[in-house]
Amino acid sequence: ETSLFLPLCLSFGPGDSPSPVRRRSLVERMATGTPDSQARFGQSVKGLLTEKVTTCGTDVIALTKQVLKGSRSSELLGQAARNMVLQEDAILHSEDSLRKMAIITTHLQYQQEAIQKNVEQSSDLQDQLNHLLK
Repeated sequence: ETSLFLPLCLSFGPGDSPSPVRRRSLVERMATGTPDSQARFGQSVKGLLTEKVTTCGTDVIALTKQVLKGSRSSELLGQAARNMVLQEDAILHSEDSLRKMAIITTHLQYQQEAIQKNVEQSSDLQDQLNHLLK
């Protein structure tokens, strides 16, 4: 797999084109060769060119996928930020509700203590009433 950060079609290198010495010999062979050898040479050049075009096309597709993936990443990041703001609001609301519940709990505890004192006093009063009625 080729790296996406290399320029496209970088796979063309010095080894892909014939050296001047080989070029002369190929040209000489084409000039003196038979039509079959010329056809084979043309087919090999077409094959090499097709291979390079395919490689470049694959690189373009991979680069396009990477760019699309990057743009999708920023979209997802924005969506995550919006969700975080919504969660923050929910957390603040929950914190406020917990504070109110703590205040209500304290008031209920005071009321429970008052009721317990009244129950104790009522039993004392009932004892006194029973003692008076005897």
